[in-house]
Amino acid sequence: MSDDLDRDQLQKDILALYTREHAELGDEGTLRHLERGEQWDVSSTLRKGGVLVFPHAGVKDCGYQVAACVQACLDSGAERVVVISVLHAFTHEMEMARRRVAAGGDPADEAFWGIQGTGIEGRKEWTGDHALMSWRHFWQAEVKRRGLTESEVPEVIERYPWLAGGKPETLPGIDELARLVEDAVIVSTADPFHHGIGYGTPPEEAFYPDEEGLAKAQAVIEEGIGILERGDYWAYNQHCVEAKSDARDAGQVFRYLRGAMTGQVIDITYSNAAALYHAPDPTWVAAPLVEWQV
Repeated sequence: MSDDLDRDQLQKDILALYTREHAELGDEGTLRHLERGEQWDVSSTLRKGGVLVFPHAGVKDCGYQVAACVQACLDSGAERVVVISVLHAFTHEMEMARRRVAAGGDPADEAFWGIQGTGIEGRKEWTGDHALMSWRHFWQAEVKRRGLTESEVPEVIERYPWLAGGKPETLPGIDELARLVEDAVIVSTADPFHHGIGYGTPPEEAFYPDEEGLAKAQAVIEEGIGILERGDYWAYNQHCVEAKSDARDAGQVFRYLRGAMTGQVIDITYSNAAALYHAPDPTWVAAPLVEWQV
């Protein structure tokens, strides 16, 4: 995102776009994604303490991946689900704070440093974020499809870390979060590769989301997975800057909470973002489904 981007307007545009796309999906489209999500049974990954990461790109493109994670949570038998979410920089102040930390600044100097979410007093930027709109949509739809009663539905807690800065263990609220996940399953969300003219890629270096482009995207995503596997949180933070990944904080936090794991991309697609950014093609976001196994 460029310095002159109208972040307030972008947030409004994204929320309007997501609301419209969910409405257009309807019951029939939602069911198709739920049925497509059944191709994977990754509930055992969660039961063993692993993590599933779904994208939050366009719901028509990647809804089935989100659905797969919803189904895994419900099939896991867990009584609590903790969703560690991306929090987007939709204000100039948030973006500048993020840049200062990426340049080596101390996160503790920033007003936004910490963890937001359901039931937490304090900052409420998370309430205007779109990252979990599709998650909530498919959660409600799958619960209804299964005919679950209120007592049969696991508790869902949303957490939005901000400015881990290579030291997730120092985030205010991290100890409370660690206690929450002791008897819970964890899922997270990430759009770990934004690419193209609308995201500042020089036209001569931009590639399309064809077979070659998606292979390139997956290679970059797997590079980030490898860094996180090693627990090198600062290197991962900087990788996310280069890859234009929005998951620098969420990734550091779930890796810190669960410890050593092995990650793999089990599916990848993309969303075209050219219209959203009023930019020419190629402008797109990779949308992978990632499994982290203990």
